[in-house]
Amino acid sequence: IIHAPEGRMSEVLELVSRIRGSDIPVLIVGETGTGKEMIARAIHDTGGRKGRPFIAINCGALPENLLESELFGHEKGAFTGAQARRRGRFELADGGTIFLDEITETTPAFQARLLRVLQEGSFERVGGEETIEVDVRVIAACNRDLQQEIGSGAFRSDLYYRLNGFPIPLPPLRERPEDIPLLADHFLKKHAAGRVDAISDQV
Repeated sequence: IIHAPEGRMSEVLELVSRIRGSDIPVLIVGETGTGKEMIARAIHDTGGRKGRPFIAINCGALPENLLESELFGHEKGAFTGAQARRRGRFELADGGTIFLDEITETTPAFQARLLRVLQEGSFERVGGEETIEVDVRVIAACNRDLQQEIGSGAFRSDLYYRLNGFPIPLPPLRERPEDIPLLADHFLKKHAAGRVDAISDQV
């Protein structure tokens, strides 16, 4: 749980509190490094799925074919190197929350498959025919203007309306310098893995 008694982050947490207990899809929009995953975790930890899996994936970090396998899993022999069946992130997040960061980095073809999961709560693994049903809350995030992405044809409008159940805009850090220590602590805990205990005020 995030504690931010002052600053712009407290306004964001007020938005988070409004959807406590709801499973509505959330779209977090903000520049890189503004704490989008931290807010997604706060939504998960204050909701009815607390204690269930929270799984995050950066959609811009993998090419489309690997992203499909990562999210939906694959069957043995589905492609070269697929030596065994593998469960995807959606299966692993069943009952919990999946956080899709940099959602605008996906292609319209991939977006169509993701839309089906949101609409029907089901999918097939890559190379498979069995329909897998899941109960997953989806929180997405991006650092671009989605209306412009839709206008250019890079992002599906129907997926946007599915994801944009409750939008949360994150102001850039230059507008909220008082939140930098909070975010520094978050990134420290996420990436330092116990190697560093704290950041001094001077830093």
